[in-house]
Amino acid sequence: MIARRNALRFAAILGLTLAAGTAHAQSGGVTGVPALDQLLPAGNGAASGRILQLVALLTVLSLAPGLLVMVTSFTRFAVALSFLRSGIGLQSTPANLFLVSLSLFMTFYVMAPTFDRAWNDGVKPLQENRITEEEAYGKIVDPFREFMTAQVRPKDLQTFSDLASRNFPKAEAGEKIDLRILIPAFMISELRRGFEIGFLIALPFLVIDIIVSTIVMSMGMMMLPPTVISLPFKVLFFILIDGWNLLVSGLVRSFF
Repeated sequence: MIARRNALRFAAILGLTLAAGTAHAQSGGVTGVPALDQLLPAGNGAASGRILQLVALLTVLSLAPGLLVMVTSFTRFAVALSFLRSGIGLQSTPANLFLVSLSLFMTFYVMAPTFDRAWNDGVKPLQENRITEEEAYGKIVDPFREFMTAQVRPKDLQTFSDLASRNFPKAEAGEKIDLRILIPAFMISELRRGFEIGFLIALPFLVIDIIVSTIVMSMGMMMLPPTVISLPFKVLFFILIDGWNLLVSGLVRSFF
């Protein structure tokens, strides 16, 4: 309680100090501190343009986790690892934090060329004022568009193209696919591939469960849950085949 009270006091003092300093700077009382009209040049809607840019930046930052899921390989990794934990029969091991962290690092590994290209072609030139915001947007989006186009299933892409044909203009041959069509089609494709990989992961564990259940029932141990006996065998099986190495390497290679 004391630490929280001190933190609140410090925040209040800091806020009052900044407010007073800003007001004094605007009145010209502090030498060397720019006033608000110097930071936002007058005329041509400069102030409103800066405000819109700030709002757009805050919106992108708030949607960053969703964008990471929508336009990268994170979905496939997360779904496959969730199937692994369910197939083994473990409820909280590995923890969600570990699975999400592993999925993130695998995503950064797979998406590294895409991130590097977007940074070198779009973000870095924009910071150096060599290109405009509109040109930077195209150069940042194009690497992700190419990645999604290479991974999307043609059937899913055609489905969303048909659904959007009434609202969006039909793309001509050689034109770039609209992101409003490409992103949902890519997400559906990733979910499908994630479930396909999950089925292959869960199938061996299901066989172990069936074998153990049959043996337990044949021995007349009706009151003993088969999962109690099958769980150690499934963990041992996964360790003997070096499951983590096989799974992670297989998931990463599925994008190349």
